[in-house]
Amino acid sequence: MFFSNNHLAIAKQSSSLLLAVALASALGCSQNPYLASSAGGVWNAPGGVSAAVDPTQARLAELNRRVQLLDDNNRQLHTQLAQSEQQSLVYRDELELIRKQLSETSAKLESTSIAASEAENRVRGFQASTQQRGGASIRANTDLLQAASRLNLGGIPVEQNGEVIRIVIPADQLFQPGTNQMLPQASATLDPIAAQLRSLFPRQRIGVEGYTDDSPLYGGQVATSHQLAAGQAAGVLELLTRRAGMPPNQLFTVAQGANNPRQPNTTAAGRAANRRIELVIYPDTY
Repeated sequence: MFFSNNHLAIAKQSSSLLLAVALASALGCSQNPYLASSAGGVWNAPGGVSAAVDPTQARLAELNRRVQLLDDNNRQLHTQLAQSEQQSLVYRDELELIRKQLSETSAKLESTSIAASEAENRVRGFQASTQQRGGASIRANTDLLQAASRLNLGGIPVEQNGEVIRIVIPADQLFQPGTNQMLPQASATLDPIAAQLRSLFPRQRIGVEGYTDDSPLYGGQVATSHQLAAGQAAGVLELLTRRAGMPPNQLFTVAQGANNPRQPNTTAAGRAANRRIELVIYPDTY
């Protein structure tokens, strides 16, 4: 088959074009804008292919995350600060309570020390009273227990305590509760006792000891249990001497306060038993 020169030219041009396309495809150098990709990112196709993440947006998101963390930390610190302030108030209240208790304890210790000093002075007085002016010792009354057995005080207990005799009178029969104000009927209780003491123990030294329970005192004329016990003991001594006619130099007072309870102060009956006046009859004479 013979071709014309035009056919040969067209064929050559077609072959050259096909060769160029094949070579471009093999080398990856196609200039087709729909196939090429830019060096800066991925081309967004109309079908919805995701674009590359913008660095500015990523940085902003990271900053937002850090701000959120700082806010969370700030809220936690405020909460901890509020809790610390509350705990500080609790500690301050506890400290004030301890200071108050320490002050009250110091006051009680001072009162106890004063009472101990007074008792020591009285003991020295008792020792001195066992000597007559000429220096001869006075013998203890050997008939003390025998005389005590003749006491008839109705329901008032009489006890032997070593060498002494104790007459235990409930303070509630003599005084208004928590005060040293004597009841009108107190003389009815003390007069028969005083009559028998004058008859059976005309020369014996007799101590008037005041005792209380451990209940706190609010207001009133006294602030401590020792002051209350001292006032009540003094009131009994006053009645025994002025009304019942007992010699003033035969009697003396001791304020024991809440010391030496007879029963636990945990019940009303126990506290009542601890509120008392004890008349203590010594073998020594005056």
